[in-house]
Amino acid sequence: MPARSDDMARQFELDRPRLRAVAYRILGSLGEADDALQEAWLRADRADTSDVGNPSGWLTTVVARVCLNLLRARDTRREEPLDDAARRQPAATGTAADPAEEVQLADEVGIALLIVLDTLGPAERLAFVLHDMFDVPFDDIAAMLGKSPAATRQLASRARRRVRGVPAPEADLPRRRRAVDAYLAATRGGDFDALVALLHPDVVLSADAAVVPTPEPVTVSGMEQVARGAMASMARARSAAVVLVDGMVGMAMAENGRLRVVLRFDFAADGRITGIDVIAEPARLNELDITGIG
Repeated sequence: MPARSDDMARQFELDRPRLRAVAYRILGSLGEADDALQEAWLRADRADTSDVGNPSGWLTTVVARVCLNLLRARDTRREEPLDDAARRQPAATGTAADPAEEVQLADEVGIALLIVLDTLGPAERLAFVLHDMFDVPFDDIAAMLGKSPAATRQLASRARRRVRGVPAPEADLPRRRRAVDAYLAATRGGDFDALVALLHPDVVLSADAAVVPTPEPVTVSGMEQVARGAMASMARARSAAVVLVDGMVGMAMAENGRLRVVLRFDFAADGRITGIDVIAEPARLNELDITGIG
């Protein structure tokens, strides 16, 4: 039965939790997700819905199209310096969201998943989220993207491989993953002694100029000095996850669902960390191959 305007308004409110979940997983930012829902309703309210037979599916399509436009706009900003991005953060990430709710949602969805999703192109991300998370048929997604169903399947398949991860070339993956897991846990918990125990006495941390930011890259050496630097990143660690970076165990940190900082690790034969490369410059981040750990 075709939907009338008042019926569509009621349907939108009934579907709001699901539509918000769709928008959040596509965008990775609660503020942007809420803005996308507002824009989607404005579009739906102005549209002629007299021929809409499946209001829930139609509303999902409207929300997805709004999110796709936001993702594509993001791609034009990926090369801007981190300090410029921070200055324009309110405009880029939408309505201010409750930080506690943002953290809760990120934990529910999975920080690692949100980080890997942020490395996907807009079409891949949309295809994966809508099909694999919300069972939207490929035919419907293809219409949104202007692609064939077969091409849309390929997009989702490529995204799926990145999310699930690929076998790492290193032979000692399990032990190195445990070490990075422990590094993240100690940083989150502010456990200085646990951090020191993970580090080699000659450990060296190198951070590019965008990390702090500073005029020049920063290099720190020694267990205690590196551990103190890690303590300074406790707030960032709350939105970090262990991932594969170029096939090796590493760590990535997100901000409002956007990839901001990546850590690459080197290890001694005994498993202790000998080197940490901290990357925040957008051009360097874009060169990294980041996947989930399957």
